[in-house]
Amino acid sequence: MADKRNIFLIGPMGAGKSTIGRQLSQQLNMEFYDSDQEIEKRTGADISWVFDLEGESGFRAREERVINELTKLNGIILATGGGSVTSKITRNRLSSRGLVIYLCTTIEKQLHRTQRDKKRPLLQVNVPAIDVLRSLSSERDPLYKEIADFTFRTDEHSAKIVAIKIINLLEKNN
Repeated sequence: MADKRNIFLIGPMGAGKSTIGRQLSQQLNMEFYDSDQEIEKRTGADISWVFDLEGESGFRAREERVINELTKLNGIILATGGGSVTSKITRNRLSSRGLVIYLCTTIEKQLHRTQRDKKRPLLQVNVPAIDVLRSLSSERDPLYKEIADFTFRTDEHSAKIVAIKIINLLEKNN
């Protein structure tokens, strides 16, 4: 555990990866990155535009490259995109280059947290969001569990409380 300096947050959209990542960053004095924000910075466009122009496969290829670069850094906290784990290469990089924390939540909480967010291309389809989230969950949940060193539920606590729980666990395991 002590040799894993990076902290990688995985989980579905709306689980709180970015918010909790920023809290951890502040409390642990570590650099924070969000893979979606990095892609937007590098392309000069938002994720929805990348999805529209390149499709999901084009976006995933960009995501894989960005996560590869970021996971080579030391002492960072990285919030990954919910679908990043669909790449076996990315799963291997995450699990070998840092501590992987799966932030999980209920589909109902995901719906509540994402209902007004227009930056979720997978939810901007003519299918009810709950059906999309259920489908994504059944596909991705086993992948999250496959590489997670620890799992935390985020549906009943604030980001600050979850961050404190993560820090306490890290201190206990060092």
